[in-house]
Amino acid sequence: MLQSFDPASRALVWEGPVADAAACHRAIANARAALPAWRALPVEDRIAVVRRYAAILAEQRAALAELISRETGKLLWESDAEVGSMIAKVDVSIAAHAERTGERSAAMPFGRAVLRHRGHGVMAVLGPYNFPGHLPNGHIVPAVIAGNAIIFKPSEITPATGAAMADAWAAAGLPDGLLTVVQGGRATGEALVASDIDGLLFTGSAGAGAALRRALVDRPHVIMALELGGNNPLIAWDSPEAAASIIVNSAFITTGQRCSCARRLIVPEGATGDAIVEAVDAMAARLPIAAWNEAGDAFMGPLVSDAAAAGAHRAVSDLIARGARVIRPFSGVEGRSAAFVTPALLDVTGVDTPDAEIFAPVLSIVRVPDFDAAIAAANATSFGLSAGLIAQDDQLWQRMVEESRAGVLNRNRPTTGAAGNMPFGGLGASGNHRPSAYYAADYCAYPIASFEAEAVQAVPVTGLS
Repeated sequence: MLQSFDPASRALVWEGPVADAAACHRAIANARAALPAWRALPVEDRIAVVRRYAAILAEQRAALAELISRETGKLLWESDAEVGSMIAKVDVSIAAHAERTGERSAAMPFGRAVLRHRGHGVMAVLGPYNFPGHLPNGHIVPAVIAGNAIIFKPSEITPATGAAMADAWAAAGLPDGLLTVVQGGRATGEALVASDIDGLLFTGSAGAGAALRRALVDRPHVIMALELGGNNPLIAWDSPEAAASIIVNSAFITTGQRCSCARRLIVPEGATGDAIVEAVDAMAARLPIAAWNEAGDAFMGPLVSDAAAAGAHRAVSDLIARGARVIRPFSGVEGRSAAFVTPALLDVTGVDTPDAEIFAPVLSIVRVPDFDAAIAAANATSFGLSAGLIAQDDQLWQRMVEESRAGVLNRNRPTTGAAGNMPFGGLGASGNHRPSAYYAADYCAYPIASFEAEAVQAVPVTGLS
C-alpha cells in the first residue's frame, strides 16, 4: 500500500494500491486500443478537451492548491501559483503546437511538399514531487494535444496530486485509456519503462536520469526527454543590498526545492563580496518559516519529508568535514517536524566540494579574484540548467551570455526565472537537449515530410532510350 503524508504535521494524506508490472502492461494495452480514434480526431477536437481540462482546474483551483500543500508542505500561495501555471499551460501548449508542430505545404513542379507532425504513441510520464502538478502537466498537455496516450506515474511522495489530475482529465471528457495513472515507487517506474512505450518524459534527479538512459540504450525508437537538476551558479558582482533579495529568492524559494535554485554564490574577493554575503546572511536570518495552513505570511515551509531533510543534513555535514566554513548553520526548527529546516550559508572557497545538487535551502559561497575566475567557477560543473548574474555592467552580462554553459540565464533577477512561452532545459547532466516548456511540442510529435502529386504520371528514367 502506498501512502503520502503532510510533511508539516505527518498526517496521512492519501493511500492506495501500488501498480505492479501487470498493471503497467494493462494500462499500455488500453492506451494502444484507445489511441487510433484519438489520433484520428481533428486537432481542434483534441484541443476542445484540453480547454475543458483547464476550465475544471480553474473550478477546482482552491481545492487542488490545498491538496498540493498538504502533500508537499509547500506554502499555500506557492501551491496556488502552481495550479495557475497548470491552467496557463493549456493556451501556451496550443500556441506551441501550432507554431512548432503544425502543418504547412508548398507548391512544387510535380504538385506539393507537405510537412505534417504525428504523435509518437504511448508516452510514459514520470513526475517529480517538488511541482507534482505543474511539471508533469507540462508534458501531459502538449502530448495530449499532439495525439498521444499517457501512462503517468506520479512521484511516490505525491500520489494524491497525480490522482486528482487524472480525475480532472476524466471530467473533461478525455476518452478512457488515454491517460492512466499507475501509482508506486521505483519498481513501478522500472516496470513502466521496461514496457512497450514509445516515449519517456521524465523530470527528476540526474542520477535517475542516468539510470533511464542506461535502461533505454538499446531502444532508440523510444524518444526520451529528461529535465534533470542543476548545481546552479549565481554570480553577484555589485549592489549588495539589492542583490541580497535576488539571492535569497534564488536559493531559498520553495525551501530550495526547485531544480533552478542557485546552489553556488560566486562573489568577488574583498569588501564588495563581504558586503553581499553579509546582506544575504542578514536577510536569511529573518525569513519566516511556517506550515502551509498557518496564519500570516511566510517565505518557506518544510522540506517534502523527514527523509529529504536527513539527506540534506548528511550532505551539509560532508561539506563541513571537507573544510566548508559555516556562515549560517543548517538546522532543524524547534517544535517542528524534522522536515522543517533553516536556510544555510557555507563558504567553500578553496574547498574540494562534490559537483552535486543539495535539494534544500543550502547555498555555498565561492570568492574569486576577478570576473574571469567567476565565469570559470560558474562553469566548473557537469550540470548546465540555470545560471545568473547580478551586475550593472552590460559588458559583464554579454560575457555571461557568451561564455556561460546553461540553458536558462537570468540577469539581475532570481535564477528560478522562467516563462511558459520560452524553452526550459539544460546541458550536460541537466538534460538530454530536449528542453520543455514551449519546446515540449518538439518531443511530443515527430515530423513527416511528404511529396505529393495528385495525378499518376510517368517520370523520366535516366538511361532509357
